[in-house]
Amino acid sequence: MKSIKKAFLLIIGSISLGLGVLGIILPLLPTTPLLLLSAACYIRSSDKLYQWLITNKYVGSYILNYRSGKGIPLKAKIIGVSLLWISILYTIIFVVPLVIVKILLFLIASYFTWFILKQKTFREIGN
Repeated sequence: MKSIKKAFLLIIGSISLGLGVLGIILPLLPTTPLLLLSAACYIRSSDKLYQWLITNKYVGSYILNYRSGKGIPLKAKIIGVSLLWISILYTIIFVVPLVIVKILLFLIASYFTWFILKQKTFREIGN
């Protein structure tokens, strides 16, 4: 039974990691929560994958800083919110014809903007 749980956590962690990486490009996918879910799954199923994840040069510091309560770097907040609004506004203006869907997209983007901005801002020493 333990091996089934471990396999399940590995699968969920890997799917979450894949979606989190996609979330870097697609702003409607919440990157940080998905990466944190990956870390939580990996820490319970594979120390090797967990160590790889938290030492990864692209996402490792974000996970460690967030989990330790330091927050999200200002640069990541600016990039995240900017990409979110660029893609959402493009979609609202040029892609989606239905007004109700446009309103829904605007509300979703507003929620994620609020979520990102309410997180503590991590300031590196020397910046």
